[in-house]
Amino acid sequence: MLVGHKERNSQRNKSDIRRTPAGSWLILVVSLHQLSTVVYHILDTMPPSSFVSEQEFKMFHSIDRELYTLLTINLWRDPVESLQIMALWLWLERTSLNDVVSKILTLPDVLIHEIADEAVTCLNCINNDHSACSSESYVIPLTQSVMDKEISLRFFHENRLKATEGVAKVANEVCIRALNDIMQRAVARNAAQSIADSQKMMTAQPFQQSPVHPGFSQMRFGSSDVLESVTPENEVPPDDRTMFVTFSKGYPVEEREVGEFFTRTYGDCFESLVMQDVQSSEQSLFAKIVFRSAATIDVILNGMGKVKFTINGKHVWARKYVPKPPKSQLMPSLPSV
Repeated sequence: MLVGHKERNSQRNKSDIRRTPAGSWLILVVSLHQLSTVVYHILDTMPPSSFVSEQEFKMFHSIDRELYTLLTINLWRDPVESLQIMALWLWLERTSLNDVVSKILTLPDVLIHEIADEAVTCLNCINNDHSACSSESYVIPLTQSVMDKEISLRFFHENRLKATEGVAKVANEVCIRALNDIMQRAVARNAAQSIADSQKMMTAQPFQQSPVHPGFSQMRFGSSDVLESVTPENEVPPDDRTMFVTFSKGYPVEEREVGEFFTRTYGDCFESLVMQDVQSSEQSLFAKIVFRSAATIDVILNGMGKVKFTINGKHVWARKYVPKPPKSQLMPSLPSV
């Protein structure tokens, strides 16, 4: 009987000890990591009509199903795009003999959301011949951390053909078969939520007499009504004044260092700085900074989606914070698989 992916991973690096006919012990040290990859290839390339049932196939990919469920159900990411993301991660797992999926599952949800965004960037680089992708300045720090080696968009740019074929093969032969039921549930849930949202909009009050746009107050000027902006920065929602900052694994950055860097560079610019809450022996991998003015974020990014800083010799990446989509109130959350 097939064992699940989790069970295989937990057994890695153990020795297989057997007795020879002569009675002496022969210790066969087997790299179960490489063996797992071989089994992956054999099972994933078997046609559906083979002796491996659908239930066994899904059980073998239980850890992959767990991560896909988290992406589509918990984080509300697009089911089709998430399937491509999973195919990319599984392709990287095969080519690098690295436990990419299990390592991603150890991250907090906010970083899984972030590393999924990095995967989308990698997929765009694979599918489009962007010269910018070949630059080492475009970094994917979280992907590097789970790969345990230096990897940038240049890798995907230079291996576009191999990556395109490999990701498509994994998507068609593995992901669709292993994840199709979860995808159907996510699509149905999203469609139901979309209908509910539309109904809420239709039942909302359709019209208000002499409306005043948010952020403006109505003033009398002579015989005319004019609108004047009266939105101070402290009335801008905090999420719109927040940046998300990530750090390289293995190069810990202290809260004091981050605060001093931004204060030294941009002045007294932020209201709060919250590091990831971890044990004293662990490293924070991200932080959220709420600035006093949303304009500060524009100055920091300077038209870029993500910028890189060096704080005391350690690399730090910053981008505008994107709040996690609210969970549906339409139906109860679906259980993890």
